[in-house]
Amino acid sequence: MSSTPVLKASDISDELKTEIFDISLKALEEFKLEREIAGVIKKHLDIKHGSTWHVIVGKNFGSYVTHEKGHFMYYYIGPLAFLVFKTA
Repeated sequence: MSSTPVLKASDISDELKTEIFDISLKALEEFKLEREIAGVIKKHLDIKHGSTWHVIVGKNFGSYVTHEKGHFMYYYIGPLAFLVFKTA
């Protein structure tokens, strides 16, 4: 699996984007289940950047979400899609 994140859509700061990519790659190294990967990312973001973050990880899903301005990111790492966003 390619370990280079591919950004598809975002309105997040470059600093936070890099942090999310880093924590995502670490989660992929540690866990195999998509829900565990999502849980690690969410927990990190909730603790460091305040709640409420939502993280969806998978190979096939649709979404239509509302998010706080500046807190949305959609990207791929290998075959997995990641949707990360914060709500008030």
